[in-house]
Amino acid sequence: MSSSPLKFSSLDQPLFGGLLKGDLVEYLDFVADRFVPVLAGRQLSVWRILRGQDPFMQKNVPKYTPGYVRTVEVWAEASHRKIKYAICDDEQTLMWFANQRAVEYHVPLYLGEHFGEDHHQTHMVLDIDPPEGAGFDVVVGSALLVREALAQAGLEGAVKTSGAKGVHIFVPLEEHSPDDVAAATRAVAVRAEKLDPSLATTAYIRAERGGKVFLDSTRAWGATVVAAYSPRLREGLPISFPVPWESLKDVTPADFTIRTRFDGDPWSELMPKPQRLPADLVAEGHTIPVARVAAMHEGKRRKAQREREK
Repeated sequence: MSSSPLKFSSLDQPLFGGLLKGDLVEYLDFVADRFVPVLAGRQLSVWRILRGQDPFMQKNVPKYTPGYVRTVEVWAEASHRKIKYAICDDEQTLMWFANQRAVEYHVPLYLGEHFGEDHHQTHMVLDIDPPEGAGFDVVVGSALLVREALAQAGLEGAVKTSGAKGVHIFVPLEEHSPDDVAAATRAVAVRAEKLDPSLATTAYIRAERGGKVFLDSTRAWGATVVAAYSPRLREGLPISFPVPWESLKDVTPADFTIRTRFDGDPWSELMPKPQRLPADLVAEGHTIPVARVAAMHEGKRRKAQREREK
């Protein structure tokens, strides 16, 4: 176990899907030296599952949080209040979260305490989301479209399973404005869709996807993403795991769980160096409507049309 003086409690208690709290603690202790660098310096949100309760997301740290856990207060515009986030910079903090039955670990795409001030978005992320009932093969095919679109733009990224049904593609970046990163992400998704529109779509509204794989380009600005190596609250407690591009077609997300043991640090080993976004990609992206905004306007238009037809 970790050298932390923390005393672990109730390790034999059921956690989720037939696994015990001790299984989670043992995995997080095993992966800590690889996992903490992924979390460090980023405001942490976790999904916890307390005994006899439904899972819940925790952003605000509880009052009993020990003093060695670094925190930062951030004003949340949506809820009009300050939120005190944990920053997991060391193994002791991670193992405290493990003892709190924190299963999933989500982080923003920027380093720093306050978005828009002392940060920049360190990665461009595309989330490949398959339709209900689809096999992982269509996820792989769609991810390869994104990889090809990136290559045509002179970019390369690393891929990891999401731990659920899809994959995340991360492109490490030099410093850019958040608006330019968001624009470039939209442009890559649209270019990938054009490579095979029968397989993949950028349609934000689910009903308009036609059973295709969704290329989600909305992971930008203050969005969060599940961290590499994080467990997920799914059957068997799968983990979000890095995979070499050439091996992607030979795996499924369920292949990697909290019982998985591996050598090295594949996430850092597979990650390319930070790259500069091409100007033409950014310019193209600025002509593409923001998906959520477009969907909101479309929803309002349809509602107004229904009102007129009454």
